[in-house]
Amino acid sequence: MYIAMNRFKVIKTEKAAFENVWLTRESRLDEVPGFISFHMLKGPEREDHVLYSSHTIWASEADFLAWTRSEQFRAAHKHAGGQKPLTIGHPEFEGFEVIQTLDNPRLKAQTPSPAAPSPAAA
Repeated sequence: MYIAMNRFKVIKTEKAAFENVWLTRESRLDEVPGFISFHMLKGPEREDHVLYSSHTIWASEADFLAWTRSEQFRAAHKHAGGQKPLTIGHPEFEGFEVIQTLDNPRLKAQTPSPAAPSPAAA
């Protein structure tokens, strides 16, 4: 498994515009082999920016690299840089190979399925 992250230093006054870009975009990640999940994270506020990070999980680094050369990648990034600056500088990329994953088995046992009513609702 491989985790690809981009860190964005978003200008404080552009938080809403930055979030809107991500929340309204057509990602097409689900069309790409090896894509597992995506999260956009909002981090701490600093003196001149708010830190955001995109966090994408791939089956392998090869799958991630194939995505960067895909039509889906080009489509997802076609408007990048087309509007006024929302960030301080360019995003900072970090890629990680997963060496261990731990899941909480008790959490899975306690989580009701979406189709099943919760005990309180019955």
